[in-house]
Amino acid sequence: MDTQTITHLIQQGMPDAVVLVQGDDGVHFEALVVSPAFAGKLPLARHRMVYATLGDRMGGEIHALALRTLTPDEHARAGGATG
Repeated sequence: MDTQTITHLIQQGMPDAVVLVQGDDGVHFEALVVSPAFAGKLPLARHRMVYATLGDRMGGEIHALALRTLTPDEHARAGGATG
């Protein structure tokens, strides 16, 4: 598994999202996902939304995925930082 594939899968499942995935060992990754769909949702619900886009790859091809999930407003307030 690679960062481009994970990015594509998340964007396919959440077409309105801006996605940045990092990771260099092929099994452990970090992702920043910015989506208006996260508005009003708690972090656990946001993470479940992202995990749903990856299906059974989570725990298999993707051993670990650290997530930072923000709405566009939250992202802007954070200075638009992507890390």
